[in-house]
Amino acid sequence: MKIKHLSILSATAVALLSLSGAAQADGPDGHGSPGGSRGLCSNATLKGPYGFTGHGEILGLIGPDNKVHPYASTSILDDVALVTFDGAGSFTRTDFGVIGGLPKGGQTTFNPNQKGTYTVNSDCTGTMQIVYTAGGAVPAGVETDLNIVVAADGTLIESVVYRAVTVSGESGDSKVTCPQYCEQGVQESFEGKKVVVYGFR
Repeated sequence: MKIKHLSILSATAVALLSLSGAAQADGPDGHGSPGGSRGLCSNATLKGPYGFTGHGEILGLIGPDNKVHPYASTSILDDVALVTFDGAGSFTRTDFGVIGGLPKGGQTTFNPNQKGTYTVNSDCTGTMQIVYTAGGAVPAGVETDLNIVVAADGTLIESVVYRAVTVSGESGDSKVTCPQYCEQGVQESFEGKKVVVYGFR
């Protein structure tokens, strides 16, 4: 009798787990596509402030041959930033960075003269585009584009730069100059974590 009772309980537990898995696969609206027709993520997944850290190298300028022509010396970049997402595809950003051992643009305070747009796909991949505006130590028109992955229930953003635009410069061999060829070769990554509470906990 006990064995039969345990068998019924086991079968019930398996059925409930199967239903739970199906509900997760279907998504909140019950459709059969992975993650449901609404998917796992959207622009609304990112809302509020995220603290970012970045690290990498600025290598040179990309010439008409689509190759990196190195600067006279490689510059190491370290950066911290606060990015505030609006949940609808736009953000504001303030950052402080050091390039090659010196504060970016000679500015020792945070630079709030930045804005950007972002897209989060249903599979939690996406893009961010950061643009510097007039008024800061970094010249207007400098741009950084990143591919991103949103993780940890929307509280973590991992990203790698795929395009960086500058406004001036010259390769070490003087064969590539900006203006004209102003896309930089960089090797940079950034990580953002949601700011849950300001101040003391």
